[in-house]
Amino acid sequence: MEASSEYPNVSVGEGYAVAHLEDLGDGPGFRKARKGLGVTAFGVNAVVIPPGIESGFHYHERQEELYFVHRGSLEMEFGDGSVEHLREGGMARVDAATVRRVRNVGDVDAIYLCVGGKDGYVGRDGRVRPGEESRVSPIRPADERG
Repeated sequence: MEASSEYPNVSVGEGYAVAHLEDLGDGPGFRKARKGLGVTAFGVNAVVIPPGIESGFHYHERQEELYFVHRGSLEMEFGDGSVEHLREGGMARVDAATVRRVRNVGDVDAIYLCVGGKDGYVGRDGRVRPGEESRVSPIRPADERG
């Protein structure tokens, strides 16, 4: 499988796609991670928001969202008037119908990942491939990897 002409720097293989934020666009705004990486099970975007900028209030009809702050500092204001501060590494889960807006209160571009979905968690379904003993182990030298 090859990268799309719209996202030529996305590396696509059998059952996976890999990209850097810059591969999905430049400047402020949405990076269409779902489209660029071919995600089909949930919605996902990376968003770059400059200092002093805020989104409008919004809500969703069906999808719950999870926000993860990769870089910078955000405030999330909710429809009930409460405000939460999220620094790098911060996360917030928001129900679909909950009104919210995001503002960059820092002095650098903020980058956050927003994942949306509906109809629930499928459970822990990770498996170790045949012949492996553990999903986590020390890194082996390159010449010893299979």
